[in-house]
Amino acid sequence: MLHGMYSQLRARVSPALWRHKPAAIAVLLGAGLVIPAAQADTQTAVTSNEQQACYVDGLSEQMQCGSILVPENYAKPEGKQIQIHYVVMPAIKPSDKVEALLAIAGGPGQSAIENAQGFDRMLTKVRQTEDVILIDQRGTGQSNPLQCIGDSFDSALADNESDFDTRVETQKCLETLDADVTQYGSLSALKDFEAVRQHLGYQKLHLYGVSYGTRMAQLYMRHYPEHLATVTLDGVVPMQQSVLAIGNAIARAFDLLIEDCTNNDLCHTQFPELRADLEKVDAELTQAPRISMVPDPLTGELTQLTMTRNKFKGALRMALYSPSTRSLIPHAIHQAAKGNFQPITGLYALGIDNAGIAMGMHASVVCGEDWQRLTPELRTKTSESYFGKEMLKTFAESCAVWSMPAVNADFAKPIASDIPTLLLSGELDPATPPSWGELAMEKLTNAKHFIAPYATHGVAYQSCGNDLIAELVDQGSVAELDAECLNEDIRRNFYLNASTVEAIPSDILDRRNEQTALIK
Repeated sequence: MLHGMYSQLRARVSPALWRHKPAAIAVLLGAGLVIPAAQADTQTAVTSNEQQACYVDGLSEQMQCGSILVPENYAKPEGKQIQIHYVVMPAIKPSDKVEALLAIAGGPGQSAIENAQGFDRMLTKVRQTEDVILIDQRGTGQSNPLQCIGDSFDSALADNESDFDTRVETQKCLETLDADVTQYGSLSALKDFEAVRQHLGYQKLHLYGVSYGTRMAQLYMRHYPEHLATVTLDGVVPMQQSVLAIGNAIARAFDLLIEDCTNNDLCHTQFPELRADLEKVDAELTQAPRISMVPDPLTGELTQLTMTRNKFKGALRMALYSPSTRSLIPHAIHQAAKGNFQPITGLYALGIDNAGIAMGMHASVVCGEDWQRLTPELRTKTSESYFGKEMLKTFAESCAVWSMPAVNADFAKPIASDIPTLLLSGELDPATPPSWGELAMEKLTNAKHFIAPYATHGVAYQSCGNDLIAELVDQGSVAELDAECLNEDIRRNFYLNASTVEAIPSDILDRRNEQTALIK
């Protein structure tokens, strides 16, 4: 009954999000080690392939595609070479070829090129005058991907994740990767980015990074500031912060969801005991999984569902990332409390592809840059939440297989910069809360941090944040940027049942009608 609705929502989920899959969903992890910052001359170490016209999925116009050859290990420039693929989305009305905008995807492990359609939609105004560059970061997309193949969706629905041996499966995955996985951390990738800039001949770059992409953008600010014009950090991961501290952000986002429903007359009337419903299902699944036959949310065919605590909480967590799926959560929780897990299965289906993340590259980054910076105090604090505890367990097992030495301690120092920088945070963000944006501001002397009160993760995809980016690129300054437009309520109305949403409040409806009239 619900598979059509979920299929439609699946197409609307924003790309390029920072997503840690919960541990017990049987996803295979790769391995990696980050080496210290570059000393090699990337320009002399690079061999390029000819750029040519091409098409990318989801876009009808021609782009320019190319690749460069770089050393897999920059300390061994004569050793193995890997291809770094890029796409240039040309400006509609180019003014010059001196500057361009580099859009950096999240993950870590997502392909920027595979998310071209989303970047194009979000950066339409920027593209009026500036080229937009997409680079598949090493280990992702077409750039020697470190991809570990997991189970099919049907198998994942039926599996009981408690049978999954993370250490054994991680080792199997590692053995399938044709790469020196120790060379796929952020600092090696940063050299690739700079090599692409040199190859294309741009003197200055505007940076847009979303989620994990904000870490790459900040590293660019630290190592190559002379080549940057402006920077936008959307869903900010400050250098000082280990991403494994995300558990508290998830718990905060759940609290905000329940608060929103409680303060909404229709939602509260339909789901008056939402927190109790959530706790009831969680307690039941802690005791034992629920096994049943359900319609596949994508095909409608009957398939076995083993609903575990991890699937349940993981599906809800992933739904918090997007306003479209967030609006389904109260109904899904309420139905689960009544023994109907079909809505939860639909939410689970939306995230089963792991957002296109190359899990080997993901592990290269997290184990080298985040896992080993956890202090005993932070481990204790992280363990206070369900998701934090699960992540600690997973990475303890997987990172032990990789034996990753930590990055240099300087890696985690705050970025000190006077480059014009816009920081965007969503108040409802389940991954990178506004407090992380404030932390990143510590030594940014020419920056503004705007919080969108109704946005989740990826503010520019959901709001006027894209207009602010275009204004920043055009003016080269944050001085005149105004956050007022971010106060537009872009939340989706809560689903009261499988097909009906709550009525739109009259003031919001009037405002939308006024906007429609202006457009006409």
